[in-house]
Amino acid sequence: MPIPLRSDASLPCDLRGRALTDLRISVIDRCNFRCPYCMPEDQYPRDHEFLSKPERLRFEEIERLAAVFASLGVRKLRLTGGEPLLRRDLPELVRRLARIPQIDDLALTTNGSQLAGQADALRAAGLKRITLSVDTLDAGTFGTMSGGRGDVATVLCAIDAAQRAGFAPLKINCVVMRGVNDTQVLDLLEHFRGSGHIVRFIEYMDVGTCNDWRLDRVVPSAELRARIHARWPLLALTPNYGSEVAQRFTFADGAGEIGFISSVTEPFCGACARAAIGRRPAVYLPVRERGTQSAWPPARRRQRRGTLRSDPCGVAGA
Repeated sequence: MPIPLRSDASLPCDLRGRALTDLRISVIDRCNFRCPYCMPEDQYPRDHEFLSKPERLRFEEIERLAAVFASLGVRKLRLTGGEPLLRRDLPELVRRLARIPQIDDLALTTNGSQLAGQADALRAAGLKRITLSVDTLDAGTFGTMSGGRGDVATVLCAIDAAQRAGFAPLKINCVVMRGVNDTQVLDLLEHFRGSGHIVRFIEYMDVGTCNDWRLDRVVPSAELRARIHARWPLLALTPNYGSEVAQRFTFADGAGEIGFISSVTEPFCGACARAAIGRRPAVYLPVRERGTQSAWPPARRRQRRGTLRSDPCGVAGA
């Protein structure tokens, strides 16, 4: 995949000539789900010590960091977690970020459990897009894949609420695990075909040695695509932009678009245009760059307890 270059030569690129256009901001490290591919129960039990409120970046600090990144060429912000909607008064943060002049796109990734009651406020505050995680429509399997804490009916209601609030189309992310939910992919697609929402299938990936990752649980995108094509013929679409992570396809009968994120079998790191502010306040640069930098302002760095650690699980889950 070609590495995207910034058209404005006055703005910086990284050491490999890549533009920095996207910033992912983890607003909280807590999550109310325990998905086995992200925050499994054995690694994050009920007594797990998450960051305390003073240890999190304040909204004004996040706003300042986002403005600095915008001055360096970032045009897209995505709020993540943990589960970002567990952060109190999140619409206020959205309002702050939406007023940064250079930002063209402001998005949110959520498990949907807290979305129905906040969709209108988020839209009014300036949020533009939402991505939801829906790994299956089967209630039993959904419970398994949320660590026994999620209800698929709640998430489907959240999708309806988001659509009423003006968030359409939505992106629906599905992590596919062999022997868990891979046989339910066609049912998921059948539900969303024709809705305008874009279902994207993500290969089960290692997120920093915390999810007991095994290659035999990975369903390669090529295999999954062949299964889907046999049921509903697919046609390839061109990428929307050079660093897009999903390979895009459309149903030949015009019933909508789907995507495949092949993070294991077809890695796309060479074209990465993202930085991330992780669960612990550190800036993670695109892969193959030079490590991490603390996101704490100097005064706050002296106040906080403990030490800053690299958190690979947080980067992948952000």
